[in-house]
Amino acid sequence: MTPNPTLASLGWSSDFLRQLGPDELETLTPARVTGVHRALLAVLTCDGAAELRLPPELSAGDVAVGDWVLADPDTGRVARLLDRRSRIFRRAAGEDAREQLIVANVDTVFLTTSCTEEFNEARLERYLALAHAGGVPPVFVLTKADRSDEPDAYLARLHAIGPKVPAVSLNAKAPGAAAALMPWCGPGRTVAFLGMSGVGKSTLASALTGLDLETSEVREDDMRGRHTTTAREMHAIPGGGWLIDTPGMRELRLTDMADGIDEAFAEITALAAECRFRDCSHGPEPGCAVQAAVAAGEVDAARVDRWKKLRAEDAGHSAQALDRRRRGKALAKRVKEAKKAKGR
Repeated sequence: MTPNPTLASLGWSSDFLRQLGPDELETLTPARVTGVHRALLAVLTCDGAAELRLPPELSAGDVAVGDWVLADPDTGRVARLLDRRSRIFRRAAGEDAREQLIVANVDTVFLTTSCTEEFNEARLERYLALAHAGGVPPVFVLTKADRSDEPDAYLARLHAIGPKVPAVSLNAKAPGAAAALMPWCGPGRTVAFLGMSGVGKSTLASALTGLDLETSEVREDDMRGRHTTTAREMHAIPGGGWLIDTPGMRELRLTDMADGIDEAFAEITALAAECRFRDCSHGPEPGCAVQAAVAAGEVDAARVDRWKKLRAEDAGHSAQALDRRRRGKALAKRVKEAKKAKGR
């Protein structure tokens, strides 16, 4: 029989403990979210697995797998959602520019790609921006190394867009694949995979956890898996630690990620600070340090173009989000004033 986890083994730390008041320590139970199901949360506590109902003021979209909540044992409800230590999020589909949570309180994110036509620098830079914006240290995982005559060339391309990001090259189906990722796993630590469908995330997740996280064959014409993970779930890793398995995501729209983009393109950001004009567009202006570096062959022009594109996209989406928040506050103010006038 598997013993119940301890708070430390679940990833609890002083970051969460300091958020609790004396009364909460005595009456409420810390719980780690392992699954989000509309009005219910699947959680783990020191007493084992349980389900909690969401309070009226909290929706399923406000909670991510990996979150910590305080459970009220008397009501079977979530009493409070604790502040996150880290998170990965993107802009949700649609036009309302709201944030969509992917995972929370992750210690390492494995940004997974392959030695195939699927490899795409622009997409990987988006993943890097997401990781940096959410405070999650990234690791590149390059799969299908056995399918390429030059896997080192793919590693060199990874190094060009993330010189300080660790990179691992492997065959996801090989017996030692899980061992290559173990340096980032361990008791109390949580890891997650991000990447397109068909790159081997579920195969690696199965190897790490010992579970059969089912996948099917990949179509050779477009390298996409016919069936992969469709919901985020948290699974135990034998020997300690947790894995949050995530679906493959085709669309990664950015919003409120300026700092993450700057960190993902750190060498260009540093150059931009040396431009003659503070509002330099890094185009034809005189004194542009970025374009000077491009002309000298010190920076890849295509990478600069991708940086500018991501900055423009993020700025546009962030402006939409700010406008939406302002309109929401204005509406709330009008409703409040109308209620006040009606009560006179």
